[in-house]
Order: sequence, then C-alpha cells, then structure tokens
Amino acid sequence: MSLYARRGVSAQKEEVHAATAGLDAGLYPQAFCKLYPDALGGDDAWVNVMHADGAGTKAILAYLWWRETGDLNVWKGIAQDAVVMNTDDLLCTGIYTNLLYSSSIDRNKATIPGEVIKTLIEGTQEFLETLRSYGCAVTFCGGETADVGDVVRTVAVNGTMAARWPQSKIISNSRIPDAEVIVGFASYGQATYEHEYNSGIGSNGLTSARHDVLSAHYKSFPETFEPGLDEEVVYVGTHRLQDPVAGAPLPAGKLLLSPTRTYLPLMQVLLQEYAGDILGLIHCSGGGQTKCMKYLARPVRIVKDNLFTPPPIFRLVQEGSGADAKEMYQVYNMGCRLELYTTAAKADVFIKAAKSFGIDAQVIGRVEGAAKKSLRIETAGAVLEY
Repeated sequence: MSLYARRGVSAQKEEVHAATAGLDAGLYPQAFCKLYPDALGGDDAWVNVMHADGAGTKAILAYLWWRETGDLNVWKGIAQDAVVMNTDDLLCTGIYTNLLYSSSIDRNKATIPGEVIKTLIEGTQEFLETLRSYGCAVTFCGGETADVGDVVRTVAVNGTMAARWPQSKIISNSRIPDAEVIVGFASYGQATYEHEYNSGIGSNGLTSARHDVLSAHYKSFPETFEPGLDEEVVYVGTHRLQDPVAGAPLPAGKLLLSPTRTYLPLMQVLLQEYAGDILGLIHCSGGGQTKCMKYLARPVRIVKDNLFTPPPIFRLVQEGSGADAKEMYQVYNMGCRLELYTTAAKADVFIKAAKSFGIDAQVIGRVEGAAKKSLRIETAGAVLEY
C-alpha cells in the first residue's frame, strides 16, 4: 500500500466516485464540471453551474508556518487556493467571468483566532480584486464561518462558485478524441500577475507532501495530523519549514505553500479569441497527470512524451517519500496543471499567448486512435502506462 493510501487519502477518490455513480451527470457527461439546464433564467440557450472545492490540507501548512513565524499573510495564499480550485475547474468548461463566489470556513476556535479568519476573508477579497483587474469578474458573496471544534482540529477553507453561461460557449470535452496535440501550461515559475516564484505544487497531494518533506519536529503540533495514523507515516521528512532547498529560490515551507496559480487571465483571452480551436481542457488537479482519463468521450490513447522537467518541489517530495514515478504522476501535476487539446496547426498560438503572461507552455503530447482508453507517460527515467 502506498504512503498516500496509508495516510487515509486517495488521488483517484474511488469511494467518492462510487458513491456518486448514480447521480445525474448533467447536460455534458464529459465536461469538467456538471452543467445543468438554466433554472435561474429558464432559457434553453443557457446553462447553470454550481461548483465546490477548497484548499484541502494545505491549510495545515499555513497553520504551521503561522505558528512558527507569526506571519499572518500566509493565510492569504490559502484563501487564493480555495478560489482558484473553483475558478480553474470552471474555466475548463469555457466559463471565465461573471462568477459568484461564496466562502465556507470551518474552524476550531481553540487553535484559530479571529485574526486568522479576518486575514482569510481579506485575502479572498484582495485576490478577487486582482482577477477583476484582468477583466475576470468574480463577485464575493460572503459565506459562512462556523466554529466546529468537535469536527476540525485547525481550519478548513472551502468555497462554492456559481455561474450562468451561454450553452454555445461551453467546452464539453467531447471533442478531445478529435484533437491532435496537447498543449501544456506550466504550474511553476512566475506569471506576470504573481508576486514571487511559484513552486507549482497547487492544492493537491499536500497531505503526503507535508509528511514526506517535514521532519519529526512537527509532531509537536499534534492538532495537525490524525492521531490514529501509524507513526511511520507522520512527518517522516528531513526539513523544517524555513530550511533552504537546493536549486529553489524559496525555503521548503514556502515551496509547499506557493498559492495555486490561476490560469484565468490567460484563458479568458484564449476563450474569447480561439474558443473554436479549443477541443478540450483538463485541470490536472486530483489525479495529477492521469486526470484526463476521466473525461474521454470515446476510446483514445493519450501519449504524454514531452512533459516539463518537474520543478524542485516534486523532487523534494519524491526524495522524502520514496514514491515511484508512477505514483508521483498519478498524485501530482509534476509541473503542468492545465492541458489544452487542439490541432497541431494552432498549438503555437496558445504557446505564444501563455508566454506573454510569463507562463511556460509547450506541446506535451498527442492523441491517438485506439480500441480502448489508455494513457502513456514517458519521462526521463520511466515509461508509465495507465
């Protein structure tokens, strides 16, 4: 059993998918988010969507950093994580503006004081103002903050996003099998709208990343881990939060805490100008580089043989965990968190647009005809089949 599973989490969320298997898949079963008839306006030409996601256990890293350094601003990154995990899922359906966002914060009052809640709310507002400065209209509708100390040990930061959108502008992913190439957008570096280097970690796999990178020193914060876990999987790494990392411009803790990059400013431009050439969009979040397998309308073979060289954060995690390449690419984005399916003739258009925002981009693979759904990932040291 993998360390990830031993810590009580699953990249594939098999039990969740089994529990929801009988639910209505919406108007477009392959779409990245569930889309429904327009109950708000009653117009057959429009669809409604309401999507929920959050920062996950990354909030525990913010808690540790705050407790160790006293820096409240770290919580603003967690607020951004909760927003981006919603916006960037929705943009994979073609929706990029006129969004409504409601925040949901569950805290343990004994460990999370009011100043943290205030910073989370301010961080949400500040990030939405940044998005608006790029023309991405997201309205902050408030939300709910609950004191639930019997449920959470520290804090859970989540959000819900809603939109009404023209059906003619939806990206349904049904055309992925018709694509020729996959353009990948880097999750790391520094985009023009980011304030510092981004490690690319995103908001997925942080339960294992935290325990695999950080040392036993953090066992002195028992509120940050499940007490029933085997000692062998709790804070088994070698680093303190402020330790430097070879080849990286940020210390270990800041690499783990890099706010999840949004692709919304870039994708707004691409969806406005080149929507007809976008045959599919996949947010490589939970499930990492295997996420695409869930959204294929018919059997094809996806080949990713030119992915980015993984940035330092993933080397750090792999060294601490001892995980093999197959597990790493199944859990983490490995430096590429958004992939766009298109024709070979149009790939350069998307690559150049990304680079104008300071985001590295390249053709990372291709789509091939096949009798069954499959994925092949070729890395420097392994060929992985899924």
